Amino acid sequence: MELMIVSGRSGSGKTVALRALEDLGFYCVDNLPVAMVTQLVERLRGSFNKVAVSIDARNLSADTELSPVLTSLREQTRLTIIYLDAKDDVLIRRFAETRRAHPLSRQSLPLPEAMAFEANLLSGLKERADLLIDSTNLSLHQLAMLVQERVTGNPLQQMLVVLESFGFKNGLPQDADFVLDARFLPNPYWRRELRALTGRDLAVQQFFSQFPEVNKFIWQISNLIMTWLPLIEKSNRRYLTIAVGCTGGQHRSVFIVEALAAQFGDVGRPIQVRHRDMPTGESHG
Repeated sequence: MELMIVSGRSGSGKTVALRALEDLGFYCVDNLPVAMVTQLVERLRGSFNKVAVSIDARNLSADTELSPVLTSLREQTRLTIIYLDAKDDVLIRRFAETRRAHPLSRQSLPLPEAMAFEANLLSGLKERADLLIDSTNLSLHQLAMLVQERVTGNPLQQMLVVLESFGFKNGLPQDADFVLDARFLPNPYWRRELRALTGRDLAVQQFFSQFPEVNKFIWQISNLIMTWLPLIEKSNRRYLTIAVGCTGGQHRSVFIVEALAAQFGDVGRPIQVRHRDMPTGESHG
């Protein structure tokens, strides 16, 4: 049996993720206590090959022992834990827009304190997550598509490599497996004629071509990743996210991600490119 446990902080998109799994043919159960997951697996075994369960903080307490339950489930099923999260200010805005109360605010906790308490209760699941998804900058449709991409992978069963550019001034991507810092490289931002452009524009690409250290940085990253990908793939990972950051996420990180994508594409690796903080931020495979 393939079992998906979906968890995460309230407002991060657990319901959307569960519906996306339902569309993929999973038998879905929302808001199930951890202690009952093992019983559910036993009851559904033989009737359903794919099961997804949503768990939130209301079904956990500070003394909940996750390890024995999760260890047992991994022995009985092909278990994948998906954890969703988003930045605090985004979660607060989502609650304000929907006018919904936080599930833990019923204990008379102010929203920020309820969110912090919830994060603490869920920390054990987050630490054990196989897929960590940051929904901060995702629409509902994008989140659903992302969940489906991560779960289904690709027909050849190759691990998907996600290459993401970002700006450090906007914070680290929460779902990154590797984070690389390109802020020490020459910055076209200080050229007035290049400031409004991005790393995908020819003039910026020509700027970077003047500096051997830029090409050396790209080559060394590519060599590192390609060397260790086979071993990472053997661990049954469905995807690997490599994030490259610069100050604003517009020039250096975008250029490097595009260069890496071209190299990975040339060797037939399935890739997806995301430019989180580029002015016309986009994602493509």
